[in-house]
Amino acid sequence: MRFGLCCLFKKEPVSFRTTTAKRLLSLQRDRQLQNLSEICFHNASNLYLALEAVHRLNIGAFRIMSPLFPRMTHPDVGYRLEDLPDGKKIRQIMHEIRILARQYDIRLSFHPDQFVVLSSPHSQVVENSIRELEYQGMLAEAVGADVINIHAGGVYGDKFQALQRLNDVLPDLSVAVRKRLTLENDDVSYTPRDLLSFCERLSIPLVYDVHHHRCLPDGLSVDQATTLAGKSWRAVGREQYCHISSPRNGWQSGDPKPHADYIDPADFPACWLGREMTVDVEAKAKELAVIWLMAELKGRPDAPVP
Repeated sequence: MRFGLCCLFKKEPVSFRTTTAKRLLSLQRDRQLQNLSEICFHNASNLYLALEAVHRLNIGAFRIMSPLFPRMTHPDVGYRLEDLPDGKKIRQIMHEIRILARQYDIRLSFHPDQFVVLSSPHSQVVENSIRELEYQGMLAEAVGADVINIHAGGVYGDKFQALQRLNDVLPDLSVAVRKRLTLENDDVSYTPRDLLSFCERLSIPLVYDVHHHRCLPDGLSVDQATTLAGKSWRAVGREQYCHISSPRNGWQSGDPKPHADYIDPADFPACWLGREMTVDVEAKAKELAVIWLMAELKGRPDAPVP
């Protein structure tokens, strides 16, 4: 079992910069590209540092932040790496990241933002979503990430039709995106039961989020959902991916959806122990939460050594 850190650090000296389209639009194009080049070079360099950090902390997976190269797909200020003064240097760092991830056996993934909705009935939303996915496919190809994980999106009054629209869009995606694409059950619309047959039919692995499943149950037990989701990964010859989080205010106090700083060990499924899988820890304390959870599980007599 390997544990994953999501995007950012709490204490490690690793940082990522961003910018806004509004700020970029206030600059001439050459200044835009210079500013973006500096940010992208900084972020690529810090992604390398992030892999060094997670390796040192014995964390086996890292989710790369979606805006690693900010505003790259924006209709007014978008750009290619080739447009940036430091484009070649950035490409070289990404190549070095790919080598380092392989050397350290760190699994890399992407989880596009909520505005990526392939099942939307609105063509502009779908076009924007595809453009964003292709950007992340480019990044994933460059650094060796094997997962681009998305939600199925909204129901729009008919789950079957929404999933059919998602199905119809898939041929429009590049191979770089399609071979990495995964679906995740959410806490509002789509349960594991809703997605399992769809994933099986299209050979798309299901990322099982146990917290979402507890918020939106469907009659399957955690053990059943984990096992069925695992089959979708074995069908494509890949290691299963799951998510864990705990409710900020507990399960009995108000909305259980917001994530806590740390994982309550009682929320970690006993049926996961001993399985070969990647578990992303979605907790506000970031690497501190991952380290603490690994230590807690290592203390159990039946727990795997992370």
